[in-house]
Amino acid sequence: MNNVQPSPFVIAEAGKCIGCKACELACFAVHNDHNGVVAAVGTVTVPVIPRLHVIRTESFTLPVQCRQCENAPCAEACPVQAIRREEGTIVIHEESCIGCKGCAMACPFGAISLYKAYSNGKVVPQIQLKERQHSAMVRSAKVIAYKCDLCRTRDHKDGAMGNVPACVEVCPVEALSLVHPDTSVSRSRTAAAMRL
Repeated sequence: MNNVQPSPFVIAEAGKCIGCKACELACFAVHNDHNGVVAAVGTVTVPVIPRLHVIRTESFTLPVQCRQCENAPCAEACPVQAIRREEGTIVIHEESCIGCKGCAMACPFGAISLYKAYSNGKVVPQIQLKERQHSAMVRSAKVIAYKCDLCRTRDHKDGAMGNVPACVEVCPVEALSLVHPDTSVSRSRTAAAMRL
């Protein structure tokens, strides 16, 4: 029997989350260095587009993000193979994404959103698609899918793999954690055995 190595993912505890959205801002900063965003006031010239979203109900707040599904229904739904598993993470290749919304509709967690694409602080235009604005035809903005990639391209302080994503790192109440399913299952089994 071959063991499948489950992918790590970020999970949130609703009982701890205070809805401060520090996780959203940290996510946005990590994924927008190509737009000139750094940890300083005045560097944000594009809309804040995080890859996780804090939802608020009458009884709780909770960030929702990608679970890095083993069978990835988003990848199954993608007609251009823009979504792939790379080093245990489900990744959207933005340059290949056609903004068809298939992945967002297939995601059982609502973890994928579509927004305009930005590069160097400017909207990325469609190559061919134009729309009428007033009396002129102008190029439409390219729209792409965004979702958590576990900060896979983030420069970690010590350069080591396996560091925690930015959202987990900045949460002031430790409501977010990076879960490695194989380790968690081992801990659960050990804890259950200790109770016997």
